[in-house]
Amino acid sequence: MALLLIFLFSLEQTGIASALSGQVQEGEFTNGLKVAGTGYFEVGVSVKDRDLALEYNSFMTGDGDLEMDTGTVESQRAGRLPGMSNDSTIPLNLWENTRITYSGTTPMVGTKYINSKSFWGGIGAEVQESFSVTEMEREGSTFFASTNPSSYTADPNEIARLLSTSPVDSVGISTRNSFNGTWQTDAHLHKMFSKDVKVHESFTGTFDVEKRLVFRDDPAKEKREAGCEGIDC
Repeated sequence: MALLLIFLFSLEQTGIASALSGQVQEGEFTNGLKVAGTGYFEVGVSVKDRDLALEYNSFMTGDGDLEMDTGTVESQRAGRLPGMSNDSTIPLNLWENTRITYSGTTPMVGTKYINSKSFWGGIGAEVQESFSVTEMEREGSTFFASTNPSSYTADPNEIARLLSTSPVDSVGISTRNSFNGTWQTDAHLHKMFSKDVKVHESFTGTFDVEKRLVFRDDPAKEKREAGCEGIDC
């Protein structure tokens, strides 16, 4: 099945930080932060996982009035990660959700980048979001699925259910922004000799923006061979 670029992807945005206080389900990495105050700040998260063909980076800095509730969960085993809505059965390997309110004379500058690296066996899709704003109200999430969840159960009914809901292989963002400044997204999907998709959007001024973007491929029937298979890369 050909790769699809989907602009409308229904995935409920819910607060993740509160859920991180509960039991972690198959989580190999969790990070939650809730903060409110005035002053200088830096917040960053970086995840590289060759087994999942995942590269993820998020960084933000500013000097002003800030309220933020954010969390990131990454798991080798696809499943319902903490922070997802209670009725969601979508199995993911990475889920990030952030709510931000900011105001300051110094621009708050941030960037978020997620890549399913083809050299590591991924689908070759990357998405980057960046901004420089003096005012912002924002709610956004990042989601990534790489592994086939049906490989972790022998129950045929459960396998059928998991495959019917699995977004493997998927890379996506969903965000809702009100801001004064500059906000930009760039996305690229490259399949050697067969496909190139590029998306670029940039807004400078005072805007309200809703954005949903997903790159998706069918789950591989067999294990993908990474470009660096068998060597130290």
